[in-house]
Amino acid sequence: MTLIKSISGIRGTIGGPAGDNLTPVDIVRFTAAYVRCIAETRPGKKLTIVVGRDARISGPMVERLVEGTLMGCGADVVSVGLCTTPGTELAVAHYGADGGIIITASHNPRQWNALKLLDGRGEFLSDAAGKRVLALAADDSFAFPAAGALGRVLVRESYNERHIEQVLALPLVDAEAVRRRRFRVVVDAVNSVGGVVIPGLLRRLGCEVVELNCEPTGEFAHDPEPLPGNLAGISDAVVRERADLGIAVDPDVDRLAFVSEDGTMFVEEYTLVAVADYVLSHTKGGTVSNLSSSRALRDVTERRGGEYFASAVGEVNVVAKMKETGAVVGGEGNGGVIYPELHYGRDALVGVALFLTHLARSGMKMTELRATYPAYFASKRKIELTPAIDVDKVLHELKNRYSGERVNDIDGVKIDFADSWVHLRKSNTEPIVRIYTEARTQAEADALACRFIGELGAICGC
Repeated sequence: MTLIKSISGIRGTIGGPAGDNLTPVDIVRFTAAYVRCIAETRPGKKLTIVVGRDARISGPMVERLVEGTLMGCGADVVSVGLCTTPGTELAVAHYGADGGIIITASHNPRQWNALKLLDGRGEFLSDAAGKRVLALAADDSFAFPAAGALGRVLVRESYNERHIEQVLALPLVDAEAVRRRRFRVVVDAVNSVGGVVIPGLLRRLGCEVVELNCEPTGEFAHDPEPLPGNLAGISDAVVRERADLGIAVDPDVDRLAFVSEDGTMFVEEYTLVAVADYVLSHTKGGTVSNLSSSRALRDVTERRGGEYFASAVGEVNVVAKMKETGAVVGGEGNGGVIYPELHYGRDALVGVALFLTHLARSGMKMTELRATYPAYFASKRKIELTPAIDVDKVLHELKNRYSGERVNDIDGVKIDFADSWVHLRKSNTEPIVRIYTEARTQAEADALACRFIGELGAICGC
């Protein structure tokens, strides 16, 4: 089964049996359920929903089904076409819409697609609203409106240029400083919408752009997740082209990774760290990332006189904690930067513009800037348990064992040691515990992971 239903939307592989894969039947069912959920909060109102998509090959088919279903449910449509996730989020606010649907499976391979669901603020649905969509999708009693009450397409236009303009208008984006450095930049957009917007933004900033996989064909040139193992091509290109840096994004452009001038990874965990360092150098306040993100953000925040806060894993949880604490910047260690000055969503365009401003003003090379930040190394493992094992009980036992350390249990169990940490989380869909560690060296991070794998095994007798 490759149809995954969650509070954040629905995703799966295209084709196959309805209910098991992402088929036209499932697309219609969940789109209609989403409209019903939004309508419950706006009784009697004619709804307007923004629709955008990434460049994956199933996008046009899914887009037509979504738009037709929205109109069939009586909702009007604003179509922004080929658009990033953050751009679609901004479009919801710009058009005063009641919600939005982003057609993208983010970093998943080409055979996947998904419906990401937004509220009227252009933010992902709350936990309660997401659960309501799932409940309504299981209810077949919905009556569709008659011909006279159908929706229509109000607008069909790109939002990409407006998104770029909004980023360039941010007070902390110093376009002139970036232009003076005349950066030569290699961009790997994995043949999706990032190939349109990232080079466009860079050229507005006076950069010379070398395009790699920037044709938005949806035929991903490599695994689309911007992890070091997938970025050998851009690493080689940065060195070959004698570029100042490389920029890699995922298909919907909410994750951002940098490559240094010598072809080494800046490391995606440090995308947020560097951007936050720059923001905090000009704005007093705190930061937020999820529990599995690098301690380097906490270090940088405290060095700048701010307070760091941790949230449960997931963008919705990061945003909620940012609003609760009034954080001035936040995000996730996967390269997702959230800058509330523009909007509460991970936005690679914002990340690029703020990072390049920071780099330009510093006068440093990428490797020199990276060396100014605390060096941490991560290890990510998992242990499979039998269905009979009570994972919550196992994690509770670990929490009690380490009660003398700094322990956070808002999402699994995270144990902070003096120079390292371990975060253990259970999977929501299978008997697996994920074990993330971070330490001052890779060997120490790996050893810490192995140690806790052993402890988990001893507790549950496996």
